[in-house]
Amino acid sequence: MKTKVLLLGLIIAANGFAQGVIDVHSHIITPGFLSALENEGRLMDEGFPLPKYDVEAHLRWMDEAGVHTSVLTLAAPQPSSAEIVRMTNEVAAHIKNEHPGRFLFCAALPLPDVSKAIKEAKYALDTLKADGIKLATNVSGQYLGAPELDTLFAVLNERKAIVILHPHRPEPVNHQVMQQTPLAMQEYLSETTRAVTNMISRNVLTRYPNIKVVVPHCGAYLPLAIPRMKSLTPVMQKNQMVGEIDYEANLGALYYDLAGTHSPEVIRMLLTITTPDHLLYGSDYPYVAPQVLTQSLARMKQYLTDEPDLAPYKNMILHQNAKLLFKR
Repeated sequence: MKTKVLLLGLIIAANGFAQGVIDVHSHIITPGFLSALENEGRLMDEGFPLPKYDVEAHLRWMDEAGVHTSVLTLAAPQPSSAEIVRMTNEVAAHIKNEHPGRFLFCAALPLPDVSKAIKEAKYALDTLKADGIKLATNVSGQYLGAPELDTLFAVLNERKAIVILHPHRPEPVNHQVMQQTPLAMQEYLSETTRAVTNMISRNVLTRYPNIKVVVPHCGAYLPLAIPRMKSLTPVMQKNQMVGEIDYEANLGALYYDLAGTHSPEVIRMLLTITTPDHLLYGSDYPYVAPQVLTQSLARMKQYLTDEPDLAPYKNMILHQNAKLLFKR
C-alpha cells in the first residue's frame, strides 16, 4: 500500500512539474563568445556590458520561479567568426543534453555570409538537433527581409524551422542618441518592428509558410505599426514600392514572447494583431536580476488569474502554446 501511495505521489509531482512554465526568451553567454568580442573590441557594441551566465545559476532561478524549460539563444552582438558561432551552438547543444527537458536551444548563424549561414543552419538542425534558429534583426546592415536571405529562408522552410528573433544594434547607429537613450529602452523595439515589417512587405512568411517566427519583447511596436502599414499599403502600391501583401498569412506565422514590460494592457494590444495561441512567456534571463524576474512572473500569473478576459489564456501563455510550437 505504501508503495502505491509513493508511486501515486511521484506521478502527481511529475505531472505538476510538467506543467511548469516554458520560457522562450533566455540567453547563453559563453566564455568563448565573450573572449571573441573582447579581442574584436566589441564588448560594448550594444551600449551596455554583457551579464555573466552560469548554467547552474540559471537552473536555480528556474526552480525558484517554477520554470520547467528555457529556450537558449545567443545574446547580442553577433560574433564575426563562424567558428565562434559553431562553438556556441555546440555548447548550447551540450547544455540541452546534460539537462534533459530543462533546456532547448535555437542556434545562431554566422550572417551576413549567407552561404556560411546555410551551412551552419543545416549542421545545427540536422546534427546538433537544434530546436530552432535565432536570427538578429540585422547583421552589419543586412536586415531580415533582404532578398539575399531568401536562399537561407528556403532551407529553413524545408526543415519547418522555428525562428526566434532578437534585436541588435541598428546600422547605421547614432552613438550620441544611443548613449542618451539606451538601445534596450527604445531602439530595440524599433529594430524588431523594422525587421518584421520588412519581412512582411516582401511576403517572406507567406512565401516560406513552414517557418514560425517568435517576435520578442511583447511584439515591440507592431500593434501600432501594423494598422498604419495596412493603411499606407495602397499608396505604396500605387508608387510601385511594394506588391500585394498577404497580411493574414504573414501575421499568422508570428508568435510573440512577453519578455519585458508585460501587462494586461499589453496583452490586449497584442490580441488586436494575433490570437491567444500565439502568445508565449519570456524572461530575458540573465539580463534581468533573478529576483526581479521571479516577481515579474508571479505578477503575470496573478493578473492572468484575476482578469476575466485573460484568465482563459493563462495556461496557454505560460506553457501550452510553447509546447505546441516546439512540439514537446
